[in-house]
Amino acid sequence: MDDDTLLEHSWEVREESLYKQHFGDTGPGIHPLDMDLLHGVFQQEDIDPRWLHVGVFACPPHGERRHWVYVSSGLSNAWEGVHEDGDSGFGVELLLETRDEAPWALTTLRWFTAYQLLLCHSRMPGGPLAPWHRLKLGMPVDRADSELQAMVFIPSPHFPGPQQLPSGRFDFLQLLPLTLDEHAFGREHDFETVLAQLTAAGAAPVVDPERRGIALTP
Repeated sequence: MDDDTLLEHSWEVREESLYKQHFGDTGPGIHPLDMDLLHGVFQQEDIDPRWLHVGVFACPPHGERRHWVYVSSGLSNAWEGVHEDGDSGFGVELLLETRDEAPWALTTLRWFTAYQLLLCHSRMPGGPLAPWHRLKLGMPVDRADSELQAMVFIPSPHFPGPQQLPSGRFDFLQLLPLTLDEHAFGREHDFETVLAQLTAAGAAPVVDPERRGIALTP
């Protein structure tokens, strides 16, 4: 199978088989990255047209899953053929789970998908996002009055990997918004403890931007 055929076949397997198996309904279609985001927000002048095929699905509740899932598609595209390390493309897709349909979640995941794409192409300082990376957002995650103003990236609890495509494997890297106090606790102690205690309190991995901070203990 040549590289172009492998790319197209793996793309179809991801979106029409693997994603339907995991998420059921993937919504009316993909929300692709666009020039407004890549040029207007990230100030990119030289834009690879292939990047405009990367995007995000907004998956409504399906079956026993009563919450929304936002998931990227395209970061695992094997544009350059098969990798020796076994990864498909950049070996990752981003994911965010929310209690309700959330325009802010779509905006946030599209932004981080573009950011990851640029990191992987060395267009931004720093290495690609990976499990347990964290950062402050500088604003509420919902662009309103949420107390969640930081982010940690976690291995997806509901959709553990690796996921297998004909072109190689990838993992879901999940976004988990935090309060600034939770973020500070994680930096002082560890973010695995943060995730465990938020999960026990029903505050993770599905996100409610209206939740209050959770009192964490070492």
